[in-house]
Amino acid sequence: MSTQPLSQKEIEDRLRELPGWSLDGDRITRSYRLADHFAATALVVHVAQIQQELDHHSDLTLGYNTVALSVNTHTVGGVTEKDFGLAERVEAVASGHGAH
Repeated sequence: MSTQPLSQKEIEDRLRELPGWSLDGDRITRSYRLADHFAATALVVHVAQIQQELDHHSDLTLGYNTVALSVNTHTVGGVTEKDFGLAERVEAVASGHGAH
């Protein structure tokens, strides 16, 4: 995946493919609400596994029944295809946990 920063238009186009994700400064972000704390914690563990596999990590926040992610490619100071690759993998696993 490219590690070149995406243009504003490229980011907006990619975000249309990922409902719930948005641009916040130089990062893409998403929050999920789950049934309870156990479900939220399980999602965090799955996201951590994905991040380890991709060797690409987000800022990840666990609340009582919420999980929030904020991601960019630190080395380029912006959003890249790597960030969208991570977001797509997280979306796939989050839907399996009943997140919305």
